[in-house]
Amino acid sequence: MALKHLLALARRSHRPSPSALSAVRHSSTAVASSSPSTPPAPPPPNAMIYDRLAESVKSKLQQLENPDPRFLKYGSPHPTLTTHTHILSAPETRVTTLSNGLRVATESTLASKTATVGVWIDAGSRFETEDTNGTAHFLEHMIFKGTERRSARDLEEEIENMGGHLNAYTSREQTTYYAKVMDKDVNKALDILADILQNSKFDENRIRRERDVILREMEEVEGQTEEVIFDHLHATAFQYTPLGRTILGPAQNVRSITRDHLQSYIQTHYTAPRMVIVASGAVKHEEVVEQVKKLFTKLSADPTTASQLVGKEPAFFTGSEVRIIDDDVPLAQFAVAFEGASWTDPDSIALMVMQAMLGSWNKNAGGGKHMGSELAQRVGINEIAESMMAFNTNYKDTGLFGVYAVAKPDCLDDLAWAIMYETTKLSYRVSEADVTRARNQLKSSLILHIDGTSPVAEDIGRQLLTYGRRIPFAELFARIDAVDASTIKRVANRFIHDKDIAIAAMGPIQGLPDYNWFRRRTYLNRY
Repeated sequence: MALKHLLALARRSHRPSPSALSAVRHSSTAVASSSPSTPPAPPPPNAMIYDRLAESVKSKLQQLENPDPRFLKYGSPHPTLTTHTHILSAPETRVTTLSNGLRVATESTLASKTATVGVWIDAGSRFETEDTNGTAHFLEHMIFKGTERRSARDLEEEIENMGGHLNAYTSREQTTYYAKVMDKDVNKALDILADILQNSKFDENRIRRERDVILREMEEVEGQTEEVIFDHLHATAFQYTPLGRTILGPAQNVRSITRDHLQSYIQTHYTAPRMVIVASGAVKHEEVVEQVKKLFTKLSADPTTASQLVGKEPAFFTGSEVRIIDDDVPLAQFAVAFEGASWTDPDSIALMVMQAMLGSWNKNAGGGKHMGSELAQRVGINEIAESMMAFNTNYKDTGLFGVYAVAKPDCLDDLAWAIMYETTKLSYRVSEADVTRARNQLKSSLILHIDGTSPVAEDIGRQLLTYGRRIPFAELFARIDAVDASTIKRVANRFIHDKDIAIAAMGPIQGLPDYNWFRRRTYLNRY
């Protein structure tokens, strides 16, 4: 309407005189009665009005960040395509590598009032020997027990006075120390992290007291059956290799670890090239880099990488099982796993989609027949489990892909059949609708996972240690969207079809089928 109004104004501003109009009419009649010829030129327009009209239309078009799709559908003469990658893009992740090989990565969110600062180290229980297994976890406990500048009490009070949180965790391949603080305390947090990693005292009395703490922790872990199942699964799947060892280590090692073991582990594995300093939230990259240069000056520059150490002692998957019968507990638990993909394997994305296709289910959460996962539907409708979940674990050179389940003893046979049927079916019959659903669920979970400065920092640190860079979400989502039904079948044939499996089971498991029964159902068996 606005366009028509402006055109009407333009016509009225240059309306011809009656005599001129009559001449034009006579000319038109003559042209119509005679042979066809070039029509007369229209009267010259008012240039200023048309310029204003063009500018008005141009400004209106510039305001349309997302044009009406009808303009594209019906062939607008100048269709405008809008990129949607900004929806997926996170703030820029900036990485600076110092002269000693130490990497500093930041992601600034200036609207945030808090920040997470941490150190991600390419070292874990996998890099221990059989005699020193448990040292990495022991070190995680001792690192907060005092330095040359701060006592344990000073550390606690300094963090408490800032209103911050200082924490750590150890896995099979990585160790992390991080602090979440207010924006004004970022430099203090970096100073504390540098101090505990370079100047810890490891007092013998503290070591003796901490042994008892870790031994009590081991007793508590024994009550967490899911964790115990996965420890047994690693032990049988990667038996006689470092990846098969537990994170806490055996009790006899915990009792024998000394100050020398801790210092040796730090000197060997806490080296600059194997560490990433990460800061996310209310931080500025240049300021963080300058602080790191000043504070982290005592790190070894040993160029040996974690991948080189893994190459010397690689993990080998062994088809095997471990079963622990315990009739004193009411529920049976078991995990069935195939060898999976490493972090950098091109098929790791497809395995993530396959994990979403198999899904998870919990009796307390309800659902079942209306869930997208056919495995969850079978389990829920037939009430053959208390809970189940698919898992996909990646390491530097291998992985584990499978299903973990908890069930009553009389349901084990039916549950095992459902798990193997739906898992093996991925090699033969896959619908595009199921793949699309799984892709959407995977993308949603990845986005929801990084809600907050600490998850963002964890994502940056893990990706820099595993991939060597932070993968943008636009790129990651494009890789996920490239997975279709044919990709799923190809990858399932590579990892699942007629492949060895590892099984770990605990509880009243007499009704769980034997290993050969599971192995026969890794390929199409017409029964």
